[in-house]
Amino acid sequence: MHHSDRGVQYLSIRYTERLEEERAVGSVGSKGDSYGNALAETISGLYKSELIYNEHEGPWRTVEDVELSTLGWVHWWNHERLLEPIGYVPPAEFEAHWREEVENGTLSSAVSPESETGGTNHPGNETLGEHQLAGVSS
Repeated sequence: MHHSDRGVQYLSIRYTERLEEERAVGSVGSKGDSYGNALAETISGLYKSELIYNEHEGPWRTVEDVELSTLGWVHWWNHERLLEPIGYVPPAEFEAHWREEVENGTLSSAVSPESETGGTNHPGNETLGEHQLAGVSS
């Protein structure tokens, strides 16, 4: 999914064709409200509370400290964070499995990256019971 505000560049033919090539869904907010930005604002808020304003991570001495820690947080967010709605697997693993099914023509219509509806775990909460991992391939 790619989200933007309502700039005309995001409604262009080239942009739409590129989204189709990637089998991505465009997300453009409604004019005059903040609903289209809700996901981006939520992630931004989590980033700030989990990393930037976290008293165990700071104090930040340089911009480079923040940049390096941000890279680590983004890696954790995509590759280690377990997400309940997609079967307690990291988003990158779910997407890789989805892409493999698309390429093999075995994709179930009920499962797609767009079906993700939320539910995050935070660093340090990666331990799950076996009953939560039932049916999840590694």
